[in-house]
Amino acid sequence: MLDAAQLNDLLATAAGILDSASQQFLDGHRADSAVEKKGNDFATDVDLALEKRITAELTRLTGIGVHGEEFGGESLEAEQVWVLDPIDGTFNYAAGLPTAAMLLALMVDGEPVVGLTWMPFISQRYTAIVGGPVHCNGEPVEPLRPAALADAVVATGTYNIDSRGRYPGRFRAALLANLSRECSRMRMHGSTGIDFAYVAAGILGGAISFGHHVWDHAAGVALVRAAGGIVTDLAGQPWTPSSPSAMVAAPGVHERMLELVAAAGDPEDYR
Repeated sequence: MLDAAQLNDLLATAAGILDSASQQFLDGHRADSAVEKKGNDFATDVDLALEKRITAELTRLTGIGVHGEEFGGESLEAEQVWVLDPIDGTFNYAAGLPTAAMLLALMVDGEPVVGLTWMPFISQRYTAIVGGPVHCNGEPVEPLRPAALADAVVATGTYNIDSRGRYPGRFRAALLANLSRECSRMRMHGSTGIDFAYVAAGILGGAISFGHHVWDHAAGVALVRAAGGIVTDLAGQPWTPSSPSAMVAAPGVHERMLELVAAAGDPEDYR
């Protein structure tokens, strides 16, 4: 197991790499993306370029392999592995919205122990090491305290009402309806990484991801856990890299959200 000094050194190295890649991230966003296909294709090109660049630097400077969204790479079952999403919120990025981020986590034996979420458009950099605290732009963030769902802003992932995937669109709509009746406000930002970072910072009370990709979750899981939040899947099982979904929230908020998920019923009944 890596000790605290080693984790701090790895965090500092990773932060430097993301800082150096931030201008490339910003430059891509400013390019012509008025035409939908051109914008989407261009963003994909930036995704690929950033992943290659960040992967090469992490491998060279830390000696730890990288598993990225676009190219895969190191096995997620490796004792130590970086997990990278070079652009989380790709559709936002291509459309010209600022709600996009670079996500990076170090997993040790399947557990995220370092998390970094970079939001270059709004100059916010969230970092954490297991045990906390979370930092935003180098300043410590207050740990999460128990809260009520009625006072919380909750973010959720997007959906198509006609989709029939793992969590059908009609199930998602029913769950959102339950949440909307009780929470303070609902939000849909289009970036799981930003949602999870904002839960860790106490800006959001909770967030739900209907997706299962580890690169969308790992950095935010590290941040929320370091802040003292709770992380499970929608069934209430502890989050793992193979979880089918993720739900993060402050204590108190999470318990009530789980009750409302259960009240929506079995996703299979919505097919």
